[in-house]
Amino acid sequence: MDALNNAGLGARRNEDIALDLLKFVAGTVGVGRPAGPSTGFSGAGGAKPEEHVAQLLELYSRCLKAVEGKGA
Repeated sequence: MDALNNAGLGARRNEDIALDLLKFVAGTVGVGRPAGPSTGFSGAGGAKPEEHVAQLLELYSRCLKAVEGKGA
């Protein structure tokens, strides 16, 4: 019965909260999204998919630390 009470309908794990935070931040600033074509000067080719994944993983770890209260 204690396990059922601890589960709680409104309880969320830190990992879930960090993932929602990651989605918000990544969507807001465009992290992990390939650069779209633009008019004018463009630098070297877009980042590789591996670089996007590395950025997202780094951002997730930072979000998880923030949620857990373990600041950088």
